[in-house]
Order: sequence, then structure tokens, then C-alpha cells
Amino acid sequence: MIAGVSKAINLYLAPLLSLTSLILIVFAYLAPTIILPTQVALVIVSPSLELTGAHSSQGVDGPSVFLGALGSCARPNHDSAVTCTPPTVSPKYDLSVLPSNAPDLLSAPTATTPAFIAVSLAFTAIFSIMFTMTSFRGKMGKFGNGFDRPGVQRATAWIGLLGFLIGITSFLITRMWFGKAVEDFNDDILKEGSGAPKLIAATSNGFIMVWVAYAFYAVPVVCSLAKLHVTAGGKA
Repeated sequence: MIAGVSKAINLYLAPLLSLTSLILIVFAYLAPTIILPTQVALVIVSPSLELTGAHSSQGVDGPSVFLGALGSCARPNHDSAVTCTPPTVSPKYDLSVLPSNAPDLLSAPTATTPAFIAVSLAFTAIFSIMFTMTSFRGKMGKFGNGFDRPGVQRATAWIGLLGFLIGITSFLITRMWFGKAVEDFNDDILKEGSGAPKLIAATSNGFIMVWVAYAFYAVPVVCSLAKLHVTAGGKA
């Protein structure tokens, strides 16, 4: 039974988790400027009375800004169309829809961070393909024999590990950057009191998608490293 469960994890579950993690990371990276402009973002500035003395944001309408790794999207009110900046690895966020007295504290991380995320995505995509091929090599006939070579197994493991480490480190840096920016933004709103703009900033679901993605990604990476260890142990 244990052998059957182990086989199912390596052959079916791990490749599925690898593909799922890749999709989640791509969505979190490309949103909101390219896809899902109002559904997924790393940081959202939205209308709220929470910081200006009230306990509810019901009935409050105003500007919203959605920030991501490649740019931002904004709308002056809930019923207006959303406009987005061109996607780039060194974005300049468009905060023009916010009131003039809103804190000007939301900026993008350094250009190297989105660039490193793009590099990790390339590694992740290559790893997902190679890991799936090595998992199903027994079902591919003669074509699968090439994926049984130790060099291919070793390359797959290293590519997966590099993609994981570069990606999660880049997103952790981005999370710390935006976490501090959100905290400073909200502190400035609180200091202004009742005359402050009715806004609140918060980290958003993009980061949740990222953490789930890398939790999924860890499974095939560990499986790949375990196969490499078993192969090395068999030769020793």
C-alpha cells in the first residue's frame, strides 16, 4: 500500500502540483497589468473609513489602485473603467487617481526583483516540463529512455531547486518591501485624522497565491532531489 501511495505521488500528484504552482506564480506575476486587473494584485489601495474614525467601509466609494510586480491598474470609483500602466520590470505606479493629500509612499521594488522573478519563472517552466517527462518516461517507450539518464535527472533537480530558491527569495523581498510601504501609508492616514483621505492600503491575494504556489512547488522539487539521492546512493 505504501509503495502504491509513493508511486501515485511521484507519478501523478507531483507533476500536477508542479503545473499548478507554475500557473499560480504566472498569475501572481502578470496581474494586474496583463491579466485579472481587479481580481489579483500584490497590494490594493481601496476606499475605506476604517482609518478615519469609523468601523465600516460600507457605502464608501472612491479611487482604487491595484499594484503588481509589473505595474499598476487604477479606477477613480467603483463604476469606472480600469486603466493600467504598460507592464515592465521597472514599473512606475500610476497613483494619479488618489487624492492630492494621499501619502506618496507606494513605489515599486528595484528592477532586479521582477527580473529575478522572471528568471525563476523560466526555471520553473523548464523544471515542470522536465519533471513531468522524467515521471512518465516509463510510458513513453523509446523516447522516454533519454530521460532516464543520470545527467537529465541531475539537471532536472538543479533547475527545480534554483527556480524555487530564486523565486521564493524574490517574492519574500517584494513582500517585505510592500509590507513596509503599506504600514507607512496607513500610519500617515491615521496621523492626518478626520481630514485624511478615506483610503486604506493592504497586501492582497497575489501573495497568498504565491505562498500556496511555492508550497505546491516544494513537493516535486523534493521528489526530484530524492530521486537524485537514490540514484547517487545506488552508484556508491
